[in-house]
Amino acid sequence: MIYFIYGQDSHRVKGKVEEIILGYKKVHESGLNLIYIDAVEKSFGDLCNNLKITSMFAEKKLIIVKNVFENLKFQEAFVENIKNLEDSKDIIVISEPTAPDQRTKFFKALLKNVKCQEFEFLQPAMLRKWIIQEFEKNNIKVNMDALDLMISRVGGDLWQMVNEVKKLSNFKLGGIVDKKDVELLVGSNIENDIFKTIDALVSKDKKLALSLLHKHLDDGEAPLKLLAMISYQFRNLLVIRELQDMGLPYAAAVKKSGLHPFVAQKIFYIANQFSMLKLKKIYQKIFQVDSDIKTGKVEPETALDLLLASI
Repeated sequence: MIYFIYGQDSHRVKGKVEEIILGYKKVHESGLNLIYIDAVEKSFGDLCNNLKITSMFAEKKLIIVKNVFENLKFQEAFVENIKNLEDSKDIIVISEPTAPDQRTKFFKALLKNVKCQEFEFLQPAMLRKWIIQEFEKNNIKVNMDALDLMISRVGGDLWQMVNEVKKLSNFKLGGIVDKKDVELLVGSNIENDIFKTIDALVSKDKKLALSLLHKHLDDGEAPLKLLAMISYQFRNLLVIRELQDMGLPYAAAVKKSGLHPFVAQKIFYIANQFSMLKLKKIYQKIFQVDSDIKTGKVEPETALDLLLASI
């Protein structure tokens, strides 16, 4: 039997694989037949050899395979033998904590022949439910305004959100998390702040954009890091603008872009305010500013100011 666990939400992919492992260990307590294979380091032959070895306890084997999409030869051999592998009494779990290329022969073979489960980024309503459940694990409740502020500051990054939930739970010790607790303990996500800076530029409020930028500089953020974040957001805008120009409906464009729904929702609005030509020119300016800073032609902070002024 083969399971294929994959998707953009790496936190939930990891959680599902751990759930399978935990269920296996409850039945097979020895754990001697739990095997991990990294396809970057091992070959398809190593997988086959592990399947051939007879278990001294007559237990089913559970083989966790990762990084298969990094090894073409492993993929090709797997596809050739997929029917035999699927018929095996042992369990193979292919774990891919990303959105793999669905055009590959390997992906199509898995989709057709094995049990697949995809974990996309949580939509807003499901994200709220997930956070509430995480708090409940610690016997903590959370107010809706506090919940909304957490999402605003952290976004859909479940890895960071788990840490924030733990931090707030330890702080409240059985109480109710309110908005003041989040304001005190949950730092603002720099990515969201950079997005606010771009939003201010779209609204032609360059004073606010410069103020938001200098707040991060005053807090000690490296100019090149801020420039990298600005570049990242404009690259997202380019992707979405292109999909909009192709005439794709919103849901299809979000899925194709690979962006988290929270990010995509904001990006869609702002992308509508720029032409494709304008975005390309801005992206070229960002590239030039990066080069000027790295070659010492201009001071980093001055370069950022000039960039925002020119948009």
